[in-house]
Amino acid sequence: MENAHFSQKYLNELALDAIMKSMKYRIIIAQDEDGMFVVECPSLPGCVSQGKTRAEAVKNIKDAIAGYVESLQKHGEPVPPSIEEEVVEIRA
Repeated sequence: MENAHFSQKYLNELALDAIMKSMKYRIIIAQDEDGMFVVECPSLPGCVSQGKTRAEAVKNIKDAIAGYVESLQKHGEPVPPSIEEEVVEIRA
């Protein structure tokens, strides 16, 4: 049986993919005066995106967050931790 050999780049990409699958960041979505949805990630300064629809804006910020985190890792910068939160429901 042959040993599988993988490049370090490939292994790094796999590790990043595993990290990104488990990371959660809070985002804020607002609709501007032109009807565009603007979304930002407060944990990642300057990480902002937009879209014509809410779904497009969320897709775009996910891509922006992934690129932001990848850049932090590439430059040896600390990556803000994933959030953990729960939502509780009460009677009002």
